[in-house]
Amino acid sequence: MGKRRGGRELLRSLSKKQKKHLREFGEEHPFYDNKVFACCFIGCYCCCCLHLYFPFQSDDSDKSSKESDSETEVEQVSGYHKLLATLKTSPESESEEEEDESESEETEESEAEMGNEGSQETGEAEEGKEETNDVPEEEEGTTDTAEQMLGQEQADGTDTSCDRRHGVIEEFTDVKHESEFSLETNFMEEESGDCNADRKDSNPFKQHMDKELEEKEIEKMSTLPKTSSQSQWPRLGQVIFSSTLEKQKTFKADKEIDVKQLHLHKPLESTWPKVNKQFLSAADKPTDSSFTPLQRELFCIMNSYRDLFYPERNALTNGEEIRHAYCLHALNHVLKANTQVLSNNTRRRDRKPGTDADDHRDQGLTRPKVLMIVPFRECALRIVHVFISLLEVNDKKKIDVSNKKRFKGEYGSDPEEKPPNLKRPEDYEAVFAGNIDDHFRIGVAILQKSMRLYAPFYSSDIIIASPLGIRTVIGAEGEKKRDFDFLSSIEILIIDQADIYLMQNWEHVLHLMKHINLLPLDSHGVDFSRVRMLNLNNWSKYYRQTLLFSALQDPQINSVFNKHCFNYMGQVAIRNVPLTGSISHVVVQLPHVFRRLEADSVTSVIDGRFQFFIDKVLPEYRDAIMSHTLIYVPSYFDYVRLRNYFKKEDLNFTHICEYTKKAAVCRARRFFLKGEKQFLLFTERFHFYKRYTIKGIRNLIFYELPTYSHFYSEVCNMLKATDSGVDATWTCTVLYSKYDAQKLAAVVGIGRTAQMLQSKKTVHLFVTGEN
Repeated sequence: MGKRRGGRELLRSLSKKQKKHLREFGEEHPFYDNKVFACCFIGCYCCCCLHLYFPFQSDDSDKSSKESDSETEVEQVSGYHKLLATLKTSPESESEEEEDESESEETEESEAEMGNEGSQETGEAEEGKEETNDVPEEEEGTTDTAEQMLGQEQADGTDTSCDRRHGVIEEFTDVKHESEFSLETNFMEEESGDCNADRKDSNPFKQHMDKELEEKEIEKMSTLPKTSSQSQWPRLGQVIFSSTLEKQKTFKADKEIDVKQLHLHKPLESTWPKVNKQFLSAADKPTDSSFTPLQRELFCIMNSYRDLFYPERNALTNGEEIRHAYCLHALNHVLKANTQVLSNNTRRRDRKPGTDADDHRDQGLTRPKVLMIVPFRECALRIVHVFISLLEVNDKKKIDVSNKKRFKGEYGSDPEEKPPNLKRPEDYEAVFAGNIDDHFRIGVAILQKSMRLYAPFYSSDIIIASPLGIRTVIGAEGEKKRDFDFLSSIEILIIDQADIYLMQNWEHVLHLMKHINLLPLDSHGVDFSRVRMLNLNNWSKYYRQTLLFSALQDPQINSVFNKHCFNYMGQVAIRNVPLTGSISHVVVQLPHVFRRLEADSVTSVIDGRFQFFIDKVLPEYRDAIMSHTLIYVPSYFDYVRLRNYFKKEDLNFTHICEYTKKAAVCRARRFFLKGEKQFLLFTERFHFYKRYTIKGIRNLIFYELPTYSHFYSEVCNMLKATDSGVDATWTCTVLYSKYDAQKLAAVVGIGRTAQMLQSKKTVHLFVTGEN
């Protein structure tokens, strides 16, 4: 079907003279070879032999075409590659010689027949290929729409040679916008007034990037442990400062911040108060007209270029405040870095002959400076909107944003797609708002008064991606198509909503951290006379600032912050302990039994929990009296292990996980509600993505404490969904170990946690919403 569709597209673009020659001789005239290649290119196919897509050729022509295929292959390939670099519009001739109307009608009829045959194609050949930033495949009957989209992309300057059907990934090529957005070929505009900004400003950006570390200091950071100190801040609470090079000097956030004292780039000083106005309350305006109390303290840390871990991000309350704060910091960093490069370009152009130019080291080995990891396309959409708002000084000075329409179509959402009459918790609605596709990546180039979306990675200043999207580019060892050189000079890494990646695939985050700030395998056309010495010495990771935001404290997230962050400026972590746990939000009268299991190490606790469960807990629930038992399992691997054991023991159970089909979920819920199945294995990730209310629960077993503390109260409160009048028989059993201290504190509070960890006995709690 692909050949027929290709023939239809090619035949449509041929001139009348070409079509006549084709009917007479069964092949295209050699004079028009270049045009045929152009048609191949516009039609998004790279076929090089005309006999592949002309089914009405004679047998002789087929034979001659096959024989000449090997002889002309080299020339055709070279001509095709030339077209990739030069072709901008369709080369179809506008002036054509007249022919007989009857011949034209015959051609149109054959074209229509081929069109009917090719209309059945729906892009099936593209299934299973890696998703890129290209326009998604159009569905059946949308050929005209696809052509219109292609024309729009060409008008916007999109490099059509990067289409995935050519096997070329768009992130790594550039054509039209290369000169417009290139830092090497642009100069500082005199009207901007920022030509000498880096000279007159002793700002945190220059202080951080211009510091030259010595080898002794690098060795010290690699071998010696960190020293830490703590401080109490009004809004953040307990703040822990840690560093290796020197003892941390505790600093405090200013109660009032003058925007001019923050060394923001010139346009941001005027736009930030307007953009951030929506978060300011009446109480904030008298003291500070531009930052909320939370933003003021967070930005104070960000602007000092220290690493930051903030584990109290909440999608309902402060999520957007935090997003605006780190967008301001990232954009401020990029504008300062680009201004420095453009200013040095101007100086190098105007310098006198014989002047030493080695003092203009202002770049990394590759251009991308900021990497933002977010879970969904909706998050990327909001980040770009914040960038645009911050760059637009007023309504009269609109920033030129290329590919904006395409971006809105691919990253926006259709309100009609949301299923009606589905009641979900408020936090669920906030997290899963908008387009929740988790496979994406997009490059953003920012230069003076314009912004380019879908910029190739090596021409981008900021890369916004999901863990899955960046993982598919990095690839795995042994794969032919993989690239991570664009991560070599990342100066700011922002990982937002890190807790969601625990529900997606945390291995993608670890894979990213292993490939960031490595020496590139190729030069990528860099001018080494402009590269900073820190990049040439492979010390980029010691200058990289990491901003990590999460809704909870988790050992895996803590591990990334402690083991993969090497900023010489030190680290700042917020460590507030919960005074009251989520158990206080349980509204049903339910006895809670916390059973402690012993383990010698973190690795042995997995096997220890399983053995403890099947030896001591499960026998108590095998009796028919203990029916309607839901077993809540956070880890999918534990779930599979339990499922296999239940099958082996021939227990009466059913199971639901994130991979269970909808029909099977309905059957499992019905069997469990009616009591036909005694046990229900239930995974945490299913609850995270669906939030179904399971009816019929009389006995609860938490195989492990939930990752999200509020899931504990949510699951416990499901018992009230069943009005059976047997409240007195409800039970709840929780398994925990000494390595679950953080999760335990989030559920029962810090006071009870200390007592439970000291005592090795089983703890019985009877808690309701009033406690």
